[in-house]
Amino acid sequence: VQLQASGGGLVQAGGSLRLSCAYSGRTFGSYAMGWFRQAPGKEREFVAAINWSGGATNYADSVKGRFTISRDNAKNTVYLQMISLKPEDTAVYYCAAKGGDYSGRYYSNEIAYDYWGQGTLVTVSS
Repeated sequence: VQLQASGGGLVQAGGSLRLSCAYSGRTFGSYAMGWFRQAPGKEREFVAAINWSGGATNYADSVKGRFTISRDNAKNTVYLQMISLKPEDTAVYYCAAKGGDYSGRYYSNEIAYDYWGQGTLVTVSS
């Protein structure tokens, strides 16, 4: 299983970005997915999660109403649409996958995840 995150970059405060995470491996449709981020000098934190079907999602309070997680199982890709970006959103964003999970649950704890992408840097200037 490999995860490849992309879409990061430099954006002004108030701007938007869409991150993508392409999955390669077995049965993407059975994987619960998540996005996490790590700002300089800080611990990695939960951002958003989605269950295997895309029917249930969860967000950190700090991004609710601004970020949207979605997935396209036909394209083996999970997305993170980010609007109204703030300087405090600056971080390396990581996607993660939890394998073989048809429970319908989503997961906000990083220890639940089996696989991680390499990260993509998002920088929001003020």
